[in-house]
Order: sequence, then C-alpha cells, then structure tokens
Amino acid sequence: MQGRKSLILFVILLGIFLIGCGNKAETESKNDSKAASQDSATSKKIIKVGLIPNQAPDQLKAKYEPFKKYLQDKLGMEVELFVANNYAGVVEAMASGKLDMAYFGGLTYVQAKQRAKIHPIVTEIDSETKTTKYYSLIITPADSKVKNLAELKGKTFAFGDVSSTSGSLYPRIMLDKAGLKTPDDLANVIYTGKHDATALAVQNGKVYAGGLEGRILNKLIDDGKVDKSKIRILAKSDLIEGYPWVVLDSMDKELENKVIDAFITMKDEELLKLMKAEGFAKVTAEDYKYIEEQAVRLGLLK
Repeated sequence: MQGRKSLILFVILLGIFLIGCGNKAETESKNDSKAASQDSATSKKIIKVGLIPNQAPDQLKAKYEPFKKYLQDKLGMEVELFVANNYAGVVEAMASGKLDMAYFGGLTYVQAKQRAKIHPIVTEIDSETKTTKYYSLIITPADSKVKNLAELKGKTFAFGDVSSTSGSLYPRIMLDKAGLKTPDDLANVIYTGKHDATALAVQNGKVYAGGLEGRILNKLIDDGKVDKSKIRILAKSDLIEGYPWVVLDSMDKELENKVIDAFITMKDEELLKLMKAEGFAKVTAEDYKYIEEQAVRLGLLK
C-alpha cells in the first residue's frame, strides 16, 4: 500500500513538472517570437526626412540621393526623402507627424516649432565663411540705374518663398535698415518661390531687384545658369545662422544621437561638396533666437 501511494505521488509530481516545462517552453517561444517580431520591425523601420525646396524639388531630391544612401548605411535603416512644392508643405508635413526629421531654413524652423514639438540638432559649416553661418544678397540687373537700397522705393522686388530666411526675411531686414517697408514702399512684390527663379527674374530684367542666398547664387553662376555679367550686388546681409537639421522631440534619443553622429563624422569629400559643407556642427534653439525676433517684428511670424 505504501509503495502504491508513493507511485501515485510520483506520477502527480511528474505531471506538474511536465506542465511547468510546457508553460515555460510556451512562454519562451512567445518571447522569442516577440523579439523576432521586434527585430523585424526595427529592420524595416523607415526614417522620413523632409527637405525645403530652396531649388527645384525634382533636382533637390536627386541631389540628396547620395546623402540618403549615406544615412541609410550609418543608421542601418531605410531613409525616405520628401520634398514639398513649397516651404509651407514641409512645415505641414512635420506638424502632422509625417516626418521624423527635416532640413529647414532658420525662418522655416521657427515657424514650424509653433506647430510641432521639434528641436535643431546640427547645421553645416559653410565652405565659404568656414563657420556655421552664411549670408543673403540683394541683386539688381547690371544695367540698372539703382545704386543703393533706398533707391528701390517705388520699384518692383522679388523675394523667393515667403518663408525663406535668406530669400525673404533677411532681404526685408536689409530693406528695413535702408528705410523701406515691405510691401508699402515697393511698387510691386512678387514671390518666385525659389532662389534660382529670383536670380533669373533679376537677370532678365523682370524686376528691379531681388533677394536670395549668396551660396546658391554663386553655384548658379558656376554652373552657367546665371550670367554674372548681367547682375550686380546691391547689398550683403549680416551673417545668418545655418540651415538647421531638425528632429521631433519624441525621437528616440539613441536614434537621435546616431543621426547627430552621422553628420558630425561625415568625411566623404564628394558628399560634403554636394551638401555645400565643410562639415557639420551642433546647434540649439538659442542659435535661432535672433531670426525668431526679427520674423515677429517684420510680420513673418505671429
């Protein structure tokens, strides 16, 4: 009888043991499956990057293909580029959560941060100034009789996109310092939407003057798209803090640090040349405080 009870107890304990093992195996299987699913999700994760269309959108997207490949290799994830038809389109995409990061002008950034929780991380070191800053120009046709900005009163003027830092805000700052209010003191104001379009409008005599980024004008001249002999520089702005690369505040900090590192450690000379940079440096929201103040003062930011 005693042996029979022992046998029954043994069978019961064995059953409990086997059930426990089964549950453990099932749990481990579920954990492994979950981990595999997470790994799969990570491997398929896409980082969506927006670019302001300071030049023709199709040309800009093609230009940034080498950067796209570089970022994919550095982050180990797919990168998707987005270029809207205007600056506002990129701001809207960022505000609606359709982008993870974006390349903005200073003005576009301060406009976007009113609608989205974002912050700047890096900007380029300019090839010409050797700093993180660049400049804006106001140009006129070479045969124009206009000798200074004050003489533009009552004349036609071309800006790029209304949200452009060097194609809208800084030309307004320069005109304002010369005593001219926009648009009241100008006969007509047009918005070409792009720096290259502004340069051509001035070159072809469609306007008396226009404002645009100095780096882009130099590139247009080097590429033979603008004839240097047909334009003249009327004014050059103070230095402007560079275009910020901006990310959502909600971006995973480990990923954000990887993105920053990808910029800071960029050494490929051809890629840097394509991006008009000597390298990259970190920036913060404080670096764009002046732009924000001037944008408010001149009515480009509420």
